[in-house]
Amino acid sequence: MKPEINPKKIVVFTGAGISAESGLQTFRDSNGLWNDFKVEDVATIEGWKQDPKQVLQFYNDRRKQAFEVEPNAAHEAVAKLETQYEVVIITQNVDDLHERAGSTNVIHVHGQLKYARSSSNEALTYLYDEGKPIQLGDLCEQGSQLRPHIVWFGENIQNYEVARKHLVTAAKVLVIGTSLSVYPAANILKKARFNAEKVIITQQLDKKPGGYKLIKGNATELVPILVSDWLRAS
Repeated sequence: MKPEINPKKIVVFTGAGISAESGLQTFRDSNGLWNDFKVEDVATIEGWKQDPKQVLQFYNDRRKQAFEVEPNAAHEAVAKLETQYEVVIITQNVDDLHERAGSTNVIHVHGQLKYARSSSNEALTYLYDEGKPIQLGDLCEQGSQLRPHIVWFGENIQNYEVARKHLVTAAKVLVIGTSLSVYPAANILKKARFNAEKVIITQQLDKKPGGYKLIKGNATELVPILVSDWLRAS
């Protein structure tokens, strides 16, 4: 038997598009990072084993860039929902712009740039805040080299079951800035309830999944409008 829907609960699922509007380069767009770097070189365990220095530099650059940008109007609007709703954010993004905008319950499924983790024990994580680089020779307490706390291709995503359980009880689901092409994370959205209000705001999607309302456009323009409507109706 499924748990009951919480009428005051909103799950927000975000992808690269929301952070792109703060100035962060995405991976998959026409001018994205995968045009300049081979996925297998910087986002697989094989690439890490072959050239850890290159991988560290790639993510050190991403970390530095992430701390040079600021949350935008969409991040800030999502944070305002917490004034009247229980809000859970499930994000594919590895930046911390949601947290810096004021959101307090953010579930990262692809890792976080501001952390490093042991290359031999993924439970050992370490804060590398404010763009600090991870260097060769930075070791965990067990003596293994630290690597980016990022889910690479071929690795299991993080927090899937936690995210799934939140979707099952949400009365509203808001999806922002994603093409829904990265799996298995995109599969989480199928767990939303049939009678939940489900909205997608993105520029990257042409065909919406069943049960979702698709609004195409900029997150910074459209998310604040929808959030205002939901706050007024609460």
